[in-house]
Amino acid sequence: MHFETRNPDYARTVKESFAAQGMMKSLNAELVALDPGMAEIAAPLNPAFAQQQGHAHAGLTFSLADTAAGYAALSLLPPGHEVLSSEMKLHLLAPGRGQRLVARGAVIKPGRRLVIVRADVFAEDGAARIHTATLLGTIVPVAV
Repeated sequence: MHFETRNPDYARTVKESFAAQGMMKSLNAELVALDPGMAEIAAPLNPAFAQQQGHAHAGLTFSLADTAAGYAALSLLPPGHEVLSSEMKLHLLAPGRGQRLVARGAVIKPGRRLVIVRADVFAEDGAARIHTATLLGTIVPVAV
């Protein structure tokens, strides 16, 4: 989908907000793509964030998906706004294994009070890219 942003400086807004996130720093995550209504975040698969079988922990998957979806929403909001997650549902589809996880967040329906979002998470293992999770959720715009 193509959306028009209400913030001509949305890229700076999103990048500054992302840089302030301690959780993303802890995960060594990076913002790898950004367009109005879309954000993509990647993080290496680190054994410190694995579950007992060595796969990516669901908490890691959720954190990346939630953050990518939130920044997809923020990219459409007017200046002076931030976002808060209100409701999220994560469907785990396959174990996360490989070198890194990539979460691609997208706005489904923007609104003034609620923004409906999704994020698809992929595990990259060499040339293979496996769809490991899908998140659906609601983001609340907040004036700051």
